Amino acid sequence: MKLYKNHIMKEHSNMKIGGVAKEYIEVENKNELLEVIREKENIFILGNGTNTLINDGELNTTFVSLKPINYIEEKSEGLVEVGAGLDFSELIDYMEEKNYTGLENLAGIPGTVGGLVFMNGGAHGTEIFDRISSVEIIDDKGELRRIEKENIKFSYRVTEIKEKKWVVVSATFKFDKGYIKEIVERYKMKRNENHPLNEPNLGSTFKNPEGLFSARLIIEAGLQGKKIGGAEVSMVHPNFIVNKGDAKFTDIIEIIKAVKDGVKIKTGIELEEEIIIVEN
Repeated sequence: MKLYKNHIMKEHSNMKIGGVAKEYIEVENKNELLEVIREKENIFILGNGTNTLINDGELNTTFVSLKPINYIEEKSEGLVEVGAGLDFSELIDYMEEKNYTGLENLAGIPGTVGGLVFMNGGAHGTEIFDRISSVEIIDDKGELRRIEKENIKFSYRVTEIKEKKWVVVSATFKFDKGYIKEIVERYKMKRNENHPLNEPNLGSTFKNPEGLFSARLIIEAGLQGKKIGGAEVSMVHPNFIVNKGDAKFTDIIEIIKAVKDGVKIKTGIELEEEIIIVEN
C-alpha cells in the first residue's frame, strides 16, 4: 500500500483539473482495500479518472486507486475473472489473444474494468453487463462478497452497485469464441475521428435520453462551441466538454448547467450527467 498526504489530484483526472486531497492511496490487493475502506472516512474510489471531474480546491477526501488490482485469471474456458483496476483496453487485447467475443463494440472506451462495471458502461448497443457472470464487491457494511449477475439490478448507465455506493473489486465475464477484429478496429477508428481526444475531456458528459442523442439536442439548442472561461462544448463532438488549457472546476460546472438549461428551454428535456463529480 502506498499512501500520499496532501496529494495534488490534477493528473488523476482526464480533465486535468483537481485540487489537493487529504490523502491518495494505492492499494495492491483485496485485503489492503478492505483495510482502507474499514478504517478511512469520506473515501472516493478512483480508476483512470476518465469520467471524473475533481474540484480544484482543498479536498477533504481520501482517494483510493485500484489500478494495481489489474489481474486477469482464466477460471475455465470463456470464464474470466478480471481485477477492477485493469485498463479496459487490456481486456479487449486479452479477448483477441484468446479469440473471445462479446464486448468488441466497447473497444476504445477509456477507463478501468471496475469503472465500467460500476456504471454499466456501454456503446453501440452493447453494455458491459451483457457479458458479466458475477461481480465481487465490498458493500456498505465493509464486507467482501460476490454477487451473481441475476441478483444485481442494472439498467442504462445505472447499477445497484453505483446507487448503493459499493466498491467493485473484480468482475467475472462469460465469453464465447469468435473475436471480431474488424469491429474493434472500426470503433477505435471512429472514436479517434469523432472525439476530441487531443484535448482534456471526460468523455460523454450527458447520458442519452431514451430514444434520443444528447449530442443532437445540444446542437439543436445552438450550444455547440459555447465557451465559459477555459471550458468549451467541443466542436468535434458536442456531448464532450473540453478544457482549452486553463479551465477551472467552476467553468466546467457552469457550462454543464448552461447546456442543461439551454436544452431544457429548447426541447423540454432535462439532460442528466454521465460524468462523476467530486466536489469536496
